[in-house]
Amino acid sequence: MTEEIRVRGIADGDWDGIVALESRAYAPLGLSEGRAALEARMRSSPATCFALDLGRRLAGYLLALPYPESEYPELRGVERTAPLRSRNLHLHDIVVAEHLRHRGLARHLLGRLTATARAHGYEQISLVAVGGSETFWSGRGFTARRGAPPPAGYGPTAVYMYKAVTADAPAPEETEMWADAGAPRA
Repeated sequence: MTEEIRVRGIADGDWDGIVALESRAYAPLGLSEGRAALEARMRSSPATCFALDLGRRLAGYLLALPYPESEYPELRGVERTAPLRSRNLHLHDIVVAEHLRHRGLARHLLGRLTATARAHGYEQISLVAVGGSETFWSGRGFTARRGAPPPAGYGPTAVYMYKAVTADAPAPEETEMWADAGAPRA
């Protein structure tokens, strides 16, 4: 029997699981932020943050928030609760549980993010690729912003990247298979 995959909004009861997933993915890179910062990011834009369920268990999450182009959240900083107005939606965090990676689960989160960005009129999605994940994100259509200094606090290999949100972008179920990388601090 196949377990149901569901992408939904983040609920209060998800935070212990989200914090554990985030810590296991980013602490080895020195990039773990802690619960207060993660919750503040979600509160600043709850409509663009999602939990991924596999069956009845939390399998991953994604945090995205409006942010001015070529800017990014300060790690460990607490976001304002009022969302910024921006044509850019910044994909700050995406993690799938370690034992569930490489099954194509992240594509459900990314598909929902793309559809949500399109529906809310965002023109592009940005991220900061960390831990050597620039090639991964380039393969998914993201372009590095050349000439800009590496994002401060995101590690020595951090690269700011972006991708246009087009009106004809595929629906979530049509999105290409996405590898379930936990390392990109997107």
